Amino acid sequence: MLIFIAVVSYFVGSIPFGYIAGRLAGVDIRKVGSGNLGATNVVRTLGRRLGYPVFLLDFLKGVAAVEMSILVFNHSSTQVSRELCAIVGGACCVAGHLFPIWLGFKGGKGVATSGGVIFALMPFVASIMAFVWIVVFETTRYVSLASVAAAIAMPIATGAMLHFGKLHAPVLFYFSLCLAAVVIVRHRSNFSRLLSGAEQRFQRK
Repeated sequence: MLIFIAVVSYFVGSIPFGYIAGRLAGVDIRKVGSGNLGATNVVRTLGRRLGYPVFLLDFLKGVAAVEMSILVFNHSSTQVSRELCAIVGGACCVAGHLFPIWLGFKGGKGVATSGGVIFALMPFVASIMAFVWIVVFETTRYVSLASVAAAIAMPIATGAMLHFGKLHAPVLFYFSLCLAAVVIVRHRSNFSRLLSGAEQRFQRK
């Protein structure tokens, strides 16, 4: 059952919506802007009309993988926990987004898809992450900095909820810690640009 969940979730995550949006606009998104497949690069190079749907679809990939995993769990007689099934589905979906088989295993940075996974697993934690992202972005206008700040907030919020008894599966904390680490590592090139002052801001109209 876990193998089935892992494989299906990987292929759900590997759907390259950013690449598809670029092809619809007649460009290879990997060769324009930052070269990243994520919604940020799509917004910058192709506009909000395509960028916002890419973000939403990448987000929904994470939600779909977790919900599918829970559905499979509910229709099985396994002794594996519900949380573990959902985590396997979410983790493999993010892996599919980061390393899509269709594009030579070179994908996006996993922010939107990770957000969808956390929203499906822990909606309150996802709300805190969204709040942190908005505050940091509106203050600095750096998408990368806002994304890293939201990732850091993820295990902190999860740990706090476990401490106060709002969550009861410690494995969720370790998963959130790993997911945050992945997002931070995928933004390592952005750190260099931030330190050198070369990172691109979103300008206010």
